[in-house]
Amino acid sequence: MKKALISPNESPIQYTSGWGDKPPYKEVYSNYPNSCRVAEVCDTEFEVAQPLFWVDCADDVLADQFYYDTVTQVINPIVNVPYPTTNGVQSV
Repeated sequence: MKKALISPNESPIQYTSGWGDKPPYKEVYSNYPNSCRVAEVCDTEFEVAQPLFWVDCADDVLADQFYYDTVTQVINPIVNVPYPTTNGVQSV
């Protein structure tokens, strides 16, 4: 089991929840409630200054691609809405 370094001062965590109406598309951001940053993932923990702290995490957790939910105390992936595609659309 790996260890995730949690940074409670870096919150809330944002994700791409949508895109603007026309090209060039601009990202629309939303916040995960009760979230803070997974700053680092290591095989073993080491001493850190407060308010940073360590939690156990799954082997597939990656720093800055997951967030820590402070209420459920669970690490979740950051899920972004994909960039809009123009497949099948022809401009004249």
